[in-house]
Amino acid sequence: MTDPQIALMMLGSFIFVILLGFPIAFTLMAMGVGFGYYAYFTPDQAFFDNRVFYLLTQNTFSVMNNDVLTAIPLFLFMGYIVERANILDRLFLSLQLAFRAVPGAMAVAALVTCALFATATGIVGAVVTLMGLLALPAMIKAGYDHKLSTGVIAAGGTLGILIPPSIMLIVYGATSAISVVKLYAAALLPGFLLASLYMIYVVTRVVINPSLAPKLPKEAYEGVSWGQVFLLLAKAFVPLAVLILSVLGAILFGLATPSEAAAIGAMGGVILAAAYRALTWDRLKEAVFLTARTTAMVCWLFVGSWTFSSVFSYLGGEGLIKEFVLGLDLNTITFLLLSQVIIFLLGWPLEWSEIIIIFVPIFLPLLPHFGVDPMFFGILIALNLQTSFLTPPMAMSAYYLKGVAPKHVQLVTIFKGCLPFLSMVLVAMAAVYIFPQIVYWLPDLLYGN
Repeated sequence: MTDPQIALMMLGSFIFVILLGFPIAFTLMAMGVGFGYYAYFTPDQAFFDNRVFYLLTQNTFSVMNNDVLTAIPLFLFMGYIVERANILDRLFLSLQLAFRAVPGAMAVAALVTCALFATATGIVGAVVTLMGLLALPAMIKAGYDHKLSTGVIAAGGTLGILIPPSIMLIVYGATSAISVVKLYAAALLPGFLLASLYMIYVVTRVVINPSLAPKLPKEAYEGVSWGQVFLLLAKAFVPLAVLILSVLGAILFGLATPSEAAAIGAMGGVILAAAYRALTWDRLKEAVFLTARTTAMVCWLFVGSWTFSSVFSYLGGEGLIKEFVLGLDLNTITFLLLSQVIIFLLGWPLEWSEIIIIFVPIFLPLLPHFGVDPMFFGILIALNLQTSFLTPPMAMSAYYLKGVAPKHVQLVTIFKGCLPFLSMVLVAMAAVYIFPQIVYWLPDLLYGN
């Protein structure tokens, strides 16, 4: 067998093994070291003199020494500590009262709450689960359509991987050597566009068919003045919004690096939890433990991926794939469509972190040939990955929600509720394809062409 054929066997073996359920990071390292030993083997050398062991240790050091990745544990800690600050119930109640004159008030309030909380935490499972415990029973009790209610929570909970400060964009920036600051600026308008499409869809559906979302009963807000609503918003909405805007503003306006802003956000999360009297030793310890566990997973994914991709490229696998794609004689649009379809399909069995770290680097060398900006490509991927959480039968948001939903809410109902919001994601992607200035306008305004 030739080296490129060995490389393809390496890729096929990896996909087969992870489908069996083996841990992905350690599978990548094992495949990288195993095939790398063959790739770098020279006769009459001692076992540990093979260069693959140097490659593995060097990649490990590079990941641990990467300044960009420093922001990940800090943003994760901010998210975990905010999640435990007991702010969600206050936030949902205040927004529900503020939107009481809007059709589908509870659904719109749930979307805004999901968007804000998802942005603050960046943890899809946590947002969907908490909102499933808090908002879903309230909406069902108010007579809301089950499909609409579940779709709102499942879709809204995924927005945190797109709207900055997104951990996914940090990982993509480290993978593609793109400025995280510019990625944040580029993702802001597409993120708001998608959230707005969700809200427009909900309000339009309720205007057409009011029975889907009955108006709030008068007893829910009777005796509550607008002054009291403003006070509730000041206590629940404003502190979290100020925390997010402070972190994001510091990054976008060059006042701090992503890592420095993440440190400010982590400290702000602790202060916010203390202000809500939710900062206990057990909660702090749990947040630190979860941060360390998730950070370790991401870092070892990077180590395994870089080792795997180095060996794969050395054997000629990357060149073989590039020649194959170029031989298809695609234009820019068809290449983008093909790559997004592949990422869409990968979103069924894999998490976003694995797609970004393992498979996106295969596409990156092809971008210059097709004249595709890596920043634009990254935003399309961030939008596309929303679909992986909403597309049956592997819609993880639906499974998170089913785990906490009332027993009479069936999984198929949640799937049906996700589909209209999935179509909104496709509309947002089409809008970005047709009007790329949605991505470029803010980075150009802040940092020039």
